[in-house]
Amino acid sequence: MNYPVQGSLDLKVEKEVEVDGVGMGVLSDGTPYLTGRGLARLCGVDNSVITRLGAEWSEQLQKPRVTRIRQILNLRGINPQTPYLEFAGNKYWTGSVCIAVLEYYALDASQNNNSIALRNYRTLAGRGFEEFIYTQVGYDPSQSVPDQWKQFHDRVSLTYNSVPAGYFSIFKEIADMIVTLGQAGLHIDNTFVPDISVGRIWSSHWKSNNLASTYGDRSNYLHNYPDYFPQAASNPQEPLCYPEAALGEFRRWFREVYIGQGKFKNYLSGQAKAKALPASFSQIALKALKK
Repeated sequence: MNYPVQGSLDLKVEKEVEVDGVGMGVLSDGTPYLTGRGLARLCGVDNSVITRLGAEWSEQLQKPRVTRIRQILNLRGINPQTPYLEFAGNKYWTGSVCIAVLEYYALDASQNNNSIALRNYRTLAGRGFEEFIYTQVGYDPSQSVPDQWKQFHDRVSLTYNSVPAGYFSIFKEIADMIVTLGQAGLHIDNTFVPDISVGRIWSSHWKSNNLASTYGDRSNYLHNYPDYFPQAASNPQEPLCYPEAALGEFRRWFREVYIGQGKFKNYLSGQAKAKALPASFSQIALKALKK
């Protein structure tokens, strides 16, 4: 595996802790890492040793230890151009390189005492680098989706690839609208399920215009709501899906009729009257879609 030369990384530190003097953390994309000092402590060497190792990595005439560590990585199909990620002036030593460096100091280096490196190598090799860091830091990758997007994310996850080939679903087709509203601070939840409204009105349009004679028959697919939605009580749902040939007509109808002729506004007003949505929701939503 060859890694590209680093450019500008759109990353930040999500969580970082120090455990028994070992600095470690998780980046915003879920990548676990050790600080240089943390890696040095696990290897039982001075921090300056790891600093020099990083500096020597790309030298044309490489030191024996760099050659050996890179051999360990190459045997695993890994060939990083740099041994760490670097941004905002800091270096973050990540999984495969950390394990390879630790293996070197546990099994190959000629230092006086390799017991610290050997003990830590066995710990990390046995548990896995990612699991070890996640546990120490208290990071749960399943909770990495921001809370305000979680309900939309969970619905998308449960409908992914569930529609039969050759058909489209209402929920997936209106995802752009849901994302637009979310960016305006209006996030989908169990009180705001616009695909039900869109599905009902589109179905009436389909039948009243006998669109099956033009595009073919509709079908059904299995759809489940997340178990914390009230609608989950009747899972699995069997909503309609429509022939892909009708996709252009649906998008025209959605833009010109459902949004353009006020059907969506009526849905929002109805939800506000039922106290399911705040009165301000409609105004903010329509403004966001108009943009």
